[in-house]
Amino acid sequence: MRKHLFVKGAAAAAVAALALTACGSNGSGDEGGEADGPITWMATLHTPVTPDEDGPIQTALEKHTGEDLKIQWVPAASSAEKLNAALSSGALADMVSMAPVDSSTVRQSLTSGMFWDVEPYLKDFPNLAKIDPQTLDAARLDGKLYGVPFQKIKARYGVVVRQDWLDNLGLEAPHTIEDLEKVAVAFTKDDPDGNGKDDTTGFIDREESFDLGFRSLSGYFGAGDDFEVDDTGQVRSTLDGDAFKQAMEWYRGVYEQGAVNQEFVTMQKTNQQDAIARGKGGIVVTGLFEAKGYLALAQDADPKTPMKWALINDMTYQDVPRRILTDTAGGLGGWLSFPKSEVKDEAALKRMLGFADKLLDEEAFGLMTNGVEGTHFSQDADGVVTIEDQTAWEQEVQPYSSSRLSEKVVTYKSTEPYVDEGNEKMLENEQYAVVNPTQSLSSEAYDRQWTTVHDAAKDAYNKYLVGQIEMADYEAAIEKLRGQGLGDIEQELTAAYAEVNG
Repeated sequence: MRKHLFVKGAAAAAVAALALTACGSNGSGDEGGEADGPITWMATLHTPVTPDEDGPIQTALEKHTGEDLKIQWVPAASSAEKLNAALSSGALADMVSMAPVDSSTVRQSLTSGMFWDVEPYLKDFPNLAKIDPQTLDAARLDGKLYGVPFQKIKARYGVVVRQDWLDNLGLEAPHTIEDLEKVAVAFTKDDPDGNGKDDTTGFIDREESFDLGFRSLSGYFGAGDDFEVDDTGQVRSTLDGDAFKQAMEWYRGVYEQGAVNQEFVTMQKTNQQDAIARGKGGIVVTGLFEAKGYLALAQDADPKTPMKWALINDMTYQDVPRRILTDTAGGLGGWLSFPKSEVKDEAALKRMLGFADKLLDEEAFGLMTNGVEGTHFSQDADGVVTIEDQTAWEQEVQPYSSSRLSEKVVTYKSTEPYVDEGNEKMLENEQYAVVNPTQSLSSEAYDRQWTTVHDAAKDAYNKYLVGQIEMADYEAAIEKLRGQGLGDIEQELTAAYAEVNG
């Protein structure tokens, strides 16, 4: 569950300082947005190497967009500190990459009045006009869009099942919760690897079950993404909703049959991966991109491993329509934002948005993803992309990939079948994604108390799953939390939702 609403303190101080310096010039001494000056960009660097501004990618991007570009690369590890310093000093660029989406500094800065609301202008640009409406909803803060959203795949999760075990047992890949349970039990009791030992289980889950694996499972039952809005406009936590509790009861039943690894409450991710690689379990609720990694780990342990995976993205439960909870905040990776102190008028803003629009062209996306054909990659007659010079790609291309305004412009074919299948099924998920309806709202009670509420609810979930408490005890624990902050959070979010939605 994302801690997505902002708090007071250091962020407020930075915003106040920004307000005092908003009419200053940018850090380079140039007036931002001038037609004859370069576009400056404060971008986040997720790699050890800073690319050369005269290198092949930036040079090609400048040619494609018709703009000179000066990028101030900010290492991800120090991005919060650097952003605070830039906000305090007013040394901002024309364009600022604002992330992560749950950062208190980022969110309060965006809503401070110092950045342009870009939504009225998006319709005038062909690529920006096509931004997914659900991602736009996720990106608005109290009803305003303070930057172009960085677009991610909205829902990457699914159920990954050992296909070779299914084949060994003569079973079909499950597509309903009911069949998933049958497969999990069979994987536990029917010796799916044929070694004559009682050493396998169905699900391999881990300590983050409440936030990841089970969370995704609960969505199939109809549970919402953290919060739901009822027919009267009241915001309620999903924690004690009927669908969430149904999912808990089902998963506990599977656990009691031994078809979930019994130590999941303490299992760390690396131990989970090791167990999967060693063939200890055959079902993982995870990102559909993980199958390739699981196979690679198994092949490291045993080059002759028979491991094969079925990737399932259409799991349903009874009469609940097909759906999948977003795992990327509705496809939001942050905002490309434009400070009014640097981008001084609409003409300058439209120049910036025109540049951003061109970054969403296939040519620019390809440059920032694969690099230059013949130098960094090759593409065969079937469209399969192969990186030819890994070192050059890592140094010259990879730094730009995290600054792509969308992950979804083009999906390139890979040499790895699981990659292609995962990509295809994650894109299929887009139309079924369910997003937290309160993600863009503000609540001081949430800021103060959500972490405590979340941790207590997670503890109650774990105790219920392993049989230490019953459902009535879980329900009592959540009701107690309503008197310890959850009720205030729901009330404030209800008021904020009503204000934004009229």
